[in-house]
Amino acid sequence: MTTLDILQETYGALSANKVRSGLTMLGIVIGISSVIAMVSIGQGAQATIQSSIQSIGSNLITVSPGVQRGIGTQVSAGQGSARSLTQADADAITKNITLAKAVSPELSGRYQIISKGKNTSTSVLGSTPAYPAVRNVEIDEGNFITDQNIKNLSKVAVLGPTTRDTLFGEGASVIGQTIRIKNIEFKIIGVTKAKGGSGFANQDDIVFIPLPTAQRYFVGDQYVTSISIQAQDSNSMTQLQQDVTNFLLDRHSIKDPTLPDFTVFNQADIVAAASSVTGTFTVLLGAVAGISLIVGGIGIMNMMLTTVTERTREIGLRKAIGAKRKDINTQFLVEAIMLTFIGGFIGVILGWIISFAISYFGILQTSVSISSILLAFGVSAFIGIVFGYYPARRASRLNPIEALRYE
Repeated sequence: MTTLDILQETYGALSANKVRSGLTMLGIVIGISSVIAMVSIGQGAQATIQSSIQSIGSNLITVSPGVQRGIGTQVSAGQGSARSLTQADADAITKNITLAKAVSPELSGRYQIISKGKNTSTSVLGSTPAYPAVRNVEIDEGNFITDQNIKNLSKVAVLGPTTRDTLFGEGASVIGQTIRIKNIEFKIIGVTKAKGGSGFANQDDIVFIPLPTAQRYFVGDQYVTSISIQAQDSNSMTQLQQDVTNFLLDRHSIKDPTLPDFTVFNQADIVAAASSVTGTFTVLLGAVAGISLIVGGIGIMNMMLTTVTERTREIGLRKAIGAKRKDINTQFLVEAIMLTFIGGFIGVILGWIISFAISYFGILQTSVSISSILLAFGVSAFIGIVFGYYPARRASRLNPIEALRYE
């Protein structure tokens, strides 16, 4: 049999019972579309998390007070709650660590902000002029905190766009207006550009004030809650992390490097860890969706076995007039593969539409990759061959005499 003959016979066999063929393909369509949609959700989540981490700053090293200990160990001061880092530490890092491009000490807290009869509870961050460069913050209106504000302990504030909208109305012009934090009045000098985020990680729902002002009026101490350090480039981050660790161990007179009173985080490590978690999440989603492909494959085997039984006399007649076992085997195998390919093609389109709809309606961020589409087609072909092989082999082994007698 020629290739054209096989294709013609395949078309005739599948179109002879359109409803059954359609229902059989439906299992493959659902399976393939589910795999593509689930994998796109996982990849979209991975991209979103990576983007969120990168948005807080590029080539970033963060030093936090306290040390993160293992589960079950006694902790005298929790990570971030200790007061082991000071403004002097940040100044010393700036002077002595050559790989540090910029250093920004920070003092964060959550306070009630009041303005014109409205109030909101949000993060207040004591920061320095280096903060925008280190943390990739851009000014939308007005100015950020200046060196003069730092020296004069100025009571000035820069608002995030979400905080501005909450207190003054969406898009309101707020330069020159005032807010109150712990009954202290601050003059607004700027508004940052929107960066996105949610909950406590929302970088738009925040108020920036000069670091010395926050230290004097809010905590009465020189300690800071974190020190952000920008590396010269991505290749120097690991060395910078080691240099900062060694420098602070020496500065704090800590002899045992396993018992520091601070923790140094490398942004690249955080991204890698997040990618690993979301990668596992994506594989899990794809595996769960892949179960429906197995069900679809079983449906194809069931249909092909039924077809073999219905066409027993036809098979006997073909073999009686000279058809070889290979021809019969190829015929039924091609029919099974054709079912999975057609179902796979429809499933790819449906999966892409579902992924697009999820992103379009703002439910979740998705990302359809070429690799997931190629994987779907590969799985389709594999299922067609695996689940079509047994029915095809059974048809090719029928005895022509017994097949012709079959009623």
